[in-house]
Amino acid sequence: MSRKTELLAAATAKDPRWAAVVARDPKADGAFFYAVRTTGVYCRPSCAARAARPEHTVFFTTATEAERAGFRPCLRCRPDQPPLKVQHAALVAELCRLIGRSERMLSLAELASHARMSTYHLHRIFKSVTGVTPRAYAAAHRAENVRTGLRRNASVTEAIYGAGYLSSGRFYEAADQVLGMTPTAYRSGGAHTQIRFAIGECSLGSILVAASERGVCAILMDDDPDKLVRDLQDRFSRAELIGGDAEFEQLVSTVVGFVDAPGQGLDLPLDVRGTAFQQRVWQALREIPAGETRSYSAIATRIGAPKAARAVAQACAANPLAVAIPCHRVVRTDGCLSGYRWGIDRKAELLRKERKA
Repeated sequence: MSRKTELLAAATAKDPRWAAVVARDPKADGAFFYAVRTTGVYCRPSCAARAARPEHTVFFTTATEAERAGFRPCLRCRPDQPPLKVQHAALVAELCRLIGRSERMLSLAELASHARMSTYHLHRIFKSVTGVTPRAYAAAHRAENVRTGLRRNASVTEAIYGAGYLSSGRFYEAADQVLGMTPTAYRSGGAHTQIRFAIGECSLGSILVAASERGVCAILMDDDPDKLVRDLQDRFSRAELIGGDAEFEQLVSTVVGFVDAPGQGLDLPLDVRGTAFQQRVWQALREIPAGETRSYSAIATRIGAPKAARAVAQACAANPLAVAIPCHRVVRTDGCLSGYRWGIDRKAELLRKERKA
């Protein structure tokens, strides 16, 4: 190797972009491009082609710069086209619109045919982008159509068939999960739905526990008891809220006992209402052992949506069941505590109690 070649290789090896090329790091895609002098081709950092030698490599900020320098795009990684993740996002957005326009549930095979790819590949891409399967997305969209129809005062039958259910019987089989109550009750804004509640005091302040006939539907914490009641009223605006009796207050005592001594565990029937993605996140949270933590990214990977860390954080923020669904056990990748809807100090104290237990 000549002295000039050695210098070129050394200069390239010292460039931080070279490490991304060697690692084929997809996170570097779009940040820069590299070209190989001996082949006349330029690539994305993540290109799976045979690794280039550092002395033959040159870097460019844009694809246009590489082409102006006389390099042609790689036929394998297609650097002159939008990044693959952007293409996938656009494709999935198109499929979501197709699902939204359809009057019936489209099969995976039909969606794959529209996308011109295999059912396996489509299923994997769709779940990676949205965090849910095409079937789960379609079911959630159809359920939202029912809720919208009922809120617009359509008859129950009109709302059911307008949302794409092929029979009322099939809808009623899933009505409890879709609406959390009967269609008639939902249509009237939750009227005639009874929710019992009571407020207790624990080491973290005031705590409100509410339950429907299905199970515990809210566990809320704050320093102001009145604010907790207003929050519950906002959540169930037309439901009949009933102050808990002595038996119900025992349930509150159970929750308070768990907050102060988390080692005893909390096993309650839950009335969990959320989107398909939120429910998957919440289930993953319930699987985290007391005293341990997971990062948002780890939860995203756990549910099969590794790129959905931000959506996981949003699902944690939407959790209405403090401690029962332990979103306080989710931290940043570096282990530091991040936002908690009931206050970062409460999050730290809950974790401290669990680790001590």
